[in-house]
Amino acid sequence: MADKNMWMLMGADAKPFPSPEPGMLGGHRRGKRYGKLDCRAALRAIARGGYVKNRVFFLDEATAIAAGFRPCAVCMPAEYRLFRGHA
Repeated sequence: MADKNMWMLMGADAKPFPSPEPGMLGGHRRGKRYGKLDCRAALRAIARGGYVKNRVFFLDEATAIAAGFRPCAVCMPAEYRLFRGHA
């Protein structure tokens, strides 16, 4: 169990690790996508009672990408277009 002053984040190897810094991005483990913590699509899913058990957090975008996640089309449309190859 993590210390109360630690956050559980996902690393570039897709494994959880305790961090003294909170995650800057949230993600969905099964959907393999990441986005902003205030993403309306994620918040809507959480409000419906889903999503939470598969929620992960990343320190930064580079770590999320290295772990094999893609950007959210809703809250990160520019990054998503680049991911899809439609810059």
